[in-house]
Amino acid sequence: MPDTNGAPNSNPKPNPNKPERPPLLKKSKIIADNTLAGQLFPAVRRVSSTSPSSSESHTTSATNDANFGFGDRDYVYPSFLGPHTTRSRVNVKSTSKSQRNKLDLPARSESMPSYLSCEAKVESKMKPKPKLKAEKDLNALSIQVSSSASSALSGSSSANFSNARRPSAHRYSWILLLLKFLCTLSVSHTLYLRNEVSKLQEENISLRRACSHVDLASAGIMELEEVNSLVYFGNADSRTVALYMVVFILVIPFALYKYLDYLPRIIDLLKRKYTIKEEVPLMKRIAYVVDVCFSVYPYAKLLALLFSTLFLIGYGGLALYAVGDGSFIEAIWLSWSFVADSGNHADMVGAGPRIVSVLISSGGMLIFAMMLGLVSDAISEKVDSLRKGKSEVIESNHILVLGWSDKLGSLLKQLAIANKSIGGGVVVVLAERDKEEMEMDIAKLEFDFMGTSVICRSGSPLILADLKKVSVSKARAIIVLASDENADQSDARALRVVLSLTGVREGLRGHVVVEMSDLDNEPLVKLVGGELIETVVAHDVIGRLMIQCALQPGLAQIWEDILGFENAEFYIKRWPQLDGVPFEDVLVSFSEAIPCGVKVAAYGGKIIINPDDRYVLKEGDEVLVIAEDDDTYVPGLLPEVNKGLFPRITDPPKYPERILFCGWRRDIDDMIMVLEALLAPGSELWMFNEVPENDREKKLTDGGLDISGLENIKLVHHVGNAVIRRHLEGLPLETFDSILILADESVEDSIVHSDSRSLATLLLIRDIQSKRLPNKDSRSVPLRHSVFSQSSWIREMQQASDRSIIISEILDSRTRNLVSVSRISDYVLSNELVSMALAMVAEDKQINRVLEELFAEEGNELCIKPAEFYLYDQEEVCFYDIMRRGRQRQEIVIGYRTAAAERAVINPAGKSKQRKWSLDDVFVVISSGD
Repeated sequence: MPDTNGAPNSNPKPNPNKPERPPLLKKSKIIADNTLAGQLFPAVRRVSSTSPSSSESHTTSATNDANFGFGDRDYVYPSFLGPHTTRSRVNVKSTSKSQRNKLDLPARSESMPSYLSCEAKVESKMKPKPKLKAEKDLNALSIQVSSSASSALSGSSSANFSNARRPSAHRYSWILLLLKFLCTLSVSHTLYLRNEVSKLQEENISLRRACSHVDLASAGIMELEEVNSLVYFGNADSRTVALYMVVFILVIPFALYKYLDYLPRIIDLLKRKYTIKEEVPLMKRIAYVVDVCFSVYPYAKLLALLFSTLFLIGYGGLALYAVGDGSFIEAIWLSWSFVADSGNHADMVGAGPRIVSVLISSGGMLIFAMMLGLVSDAISEKVDSLRKGKSEVIESNHILVLGWSDKLGSLLKQLAIANKSIGGGVVVVLAERDKEEMEMDIAKLEFDFMGTSVICRSGSPLILADLKKVSVSKARAIIVLASDENADQSDARALRVVLSLTGVREGLRGHVVVEMSDLDNEPLVKLVGGELIETVVAHDVIGRLMIQCALQPGLAQIWEDILGFENAEFYIKRWPQLDGVPFEDVLVSFSEAIPCGVKVAAYGGKIIINPDDRYVLKEGDEVLVIAEDDDTYVPGLLPEVNKGLFPRITDPPKYPERILFCGWRRDIDDMIMVLEALLAPGSELWMFNEVPENDREKKLTDGGLDISGLENIKLVHHVGNAVIRRHLEGLPLETFDSILILADESVEDSIVHSDSRSLATLLLIRDIQSKRLPNKDSRSVPLRHSVFSQSSWIREMQQASDRSIIISEILDSRTRNLVSVSRISDYVLSNELVSMALAMVAEDKQINRVLEELFAEEGNELCIKPAEFYLYDQEEVCFYDIMRRGRQRQEIVIGYRTAAAERAVINPAGKSKQRKWSLDDVFVVISSGD
């Protein structure tokens, strides 16, 4: 073989006994240029003889050659001879195609090793070799390369080529190793099982040959076993197939978990579709779908647990069949027993069955724990739903209360009293509070509900689902309570609740009673609700009632008796036997009730209070009465009534009065308008509060009051705080006929604060009055004050109360007890009176028309009249006679109060009984107000 210089070898015949020495590493002394470059000299070093600028033209060729990993050796070192330490790689430059054509080098064959196609490096400024000598060297080198070496070198070159692309496929190497390992393991185990099957088949053949006679029964059993094997897996190799299936099913989840995100890319490559935008990984999408499924569908967790159990039983049975010797059905049964009871696997024999049974038992314990968790969560959720009031109310013909306020206690009490005659009813309360808290607050009332059940549910009246939960469509009455916010916010919320009620698809069976806070907001609610809505303006009712009580002392207690269900109340009922009877005879037809008006059918059901005596009841008319209960009265025979002679005294003329308002109410403009209609000309209204005078006129004008149009009263303004004594002392408190202590607008949201201010103002005013009134007028102490003789300050205030009337607006019943025991003031209990009115309208919505007329400043009203209008002193007559005499004055007498009694009697019993009356007695009447 010629050397690198092209000279022949010095020792053409080497000694065969002498071992071959390895090639010596030496630098090439051949000076060559780029004309000798070719693909047959990859390891020959070449140094460029051109300048750096001229060498840039070969950058592309040098880059391609560098990928084959050649060093700076002076000899060819193929890869099949083993590893060899190389130096750091350098850039290699190749000749162009035109240069190879000039050299007439032999064409590179496809089977030629790729590493031989690289160009040799030569040093610069070397003499080029002759063309013929280079061709000889190339031919000699090509002949010496054997075919086997050529193929080996070709493999090495391909390995080097793949080594260049190895960084991109590095992440797949461990997967390939795992797959190779699994394949090797599977093949080995398959060969082992195949060998075992062959042995068993040989033994079976030998046993059949040994047995010459086989009975029919044994033959039948053999046939049955063959049929069973064919049914499940076809032949004796079914256990091998089962084992493959077990391994495959076991590997599939891990492979999916690792490569599931690449599935969309593979699909795109198969479809030759390339998407540039980033998509959400498939694993995240599947996790999101599972999360939504578990959140939306309540039974998804249970179904998932059931599927997991069935999968574990089936997979475990398949694994047991693969490693055991029983039938597939027996393996499934064993798998179920291991899942159901983890201790059943202790009797298994053999390594394979024991391992599989332990795994199945572990999965069974996990499933059992999940089942316990689901059952525990379901029970806890159900208990929490019951405890928090989220369950549905299955009731009908019940009363539904929407909202929560301080009036709820007295409202429930009145509803329970109303349902006492029918053995009790059902009241459902829906509020945005916790059910347990509501039940605890109701239990604190310490009131016997007399058979009435109170059911609390937590929810919002603005949500239709919560309304359906309390059977809103089946309720016979719905009460919407005002919230503890300011008037506008409370009425706005009531309006939204009414809108929610009108959106119930099933419709409403009963009517809706809405508690309003401001009279100006009432028309809007009625417009939205229509005929089903009945409104009770609490603030307006209390304001008008306070004025009536200020002008007529003792009227507050009478209103409590009429509005509440404990004594007498209003009822409307039709009596066919009274058709054609004039009202003057209807008036004395009931021994246990007092007729007050007629509901005229011809006028569209209009209620006429205190009608004319000559009005004759027609068919369809109903009678309005005051009675103990709706089933305690019936019309009877007309009693004998003797009108007799009685004083014809007309009502005395009205005199100017002086009234003081302590505090500023939200509807104070409406109260002034009522006073304008009831007081005589020349009356004065003193307004004492903390609102500046300039702001007062603006507020009154904004409320709709025409100050310049007041004819009967004159407004007198004073600025001050009603709980400061020196401010009150600047007022002539002893000169007022009536003093009204209002719940100030600034503290009306706090019941305790409001009542504290009212009580403090009451005590200060009474004390100042007792100091200013002359003592000679109080020399004799009345009998009813003797119990307080030990408390001089209370006695002095009681004496002052005989000279003037003070009406205090009290919101809390506990404060009322303090005021009533001291007897130093008449009072108006706001919350209880409003609750009573709501309960009455809830029981019968027609009563709302009666209350609206009696509370109005015009029309019929409830009055207290002296006895001298109806009888003489010590005259002995029955109550029917007094009722007849009252009709001469266009009045209906409904009760009386004797001089020795502290409370009036409404709808007295024994109306035909004769008794002696005194001029100190008073009668309660419904007057036309003319």
